[in-house]
Amino acid sequence: MKRNLRIWKIYILSMHFPIHSSFTLAALTFLLASCSESFTDSRDGQSYDVVKIGEQTWMAENLNFETAGSFCPEDDSRNCKRLGRLYSWAEAKTICPEGWRLPTKADFEVLVAARPHVGAALKSRDGWFKKGNGTDEFGFNALPAGYRDAILKADDGTISGGKFDGIGGYAYFWSATEDSENLESNAFYLFLSFSSDAASLNAFAKEDYRSVRCVR
Repeated sequence: MKRNLRIWKIYILSMHFPIHSSFTLAALTFLLASCSESFTDSRDGQSYDVVKIGEQTWMAENLNFETAGSFCPEDDSRNCKRLGRLYSWAEAKTICPEGWRLPTKADFEVLVAARPHVGAALKSRDGWFKKGNGTDEFGFNALPAGYRDAILKADDGTISGGKFDGIGGYAYFWSATEDSENLESNAFYLFLSFSSDAASLNAFAKEDYRSVRCVR
């Protein structure tokens, strides 16, 4: 479902200097309604809401471009419509449409430095369990698609992994930045949880499958 109307809360600060050289700081709150931008991916015709946060322009939905190596959360095609697809890091690096790119760790650092309790401001207003919904103040609309772990094959031929987890509770967004302490194996991602109003940048296995948000 496309969101054609977004409500923004703007705080305007003004100072007043009375006779006795003291001052008070007054905050006036206004509500501004504005039409959201959208972008259509020419590869498959899918449209995405777009939001500008500071100097950054983000897709406000998880990428849902189908490839042979991507997965719907819980392997259910109905989840792709709202939560987008899950990608390995190798595929995520080049999966964004022309004019967009996978954000770097530095891009995410700028995003989460915008205000305290940034996790709540980034999370969507519904879809998170145990009262973990956010306020979506930025219009980023972070969705809890969870992840799929890598398929591992042991020396004896035993196969493990490939399980889905975290849908409804956690959001993981790949960054393009590798972990300098473990370049071969790990890359950074932005992590949001139903149980916290914070956001964190963590590094883990590139072979896992996580969500993608494109930036330009």
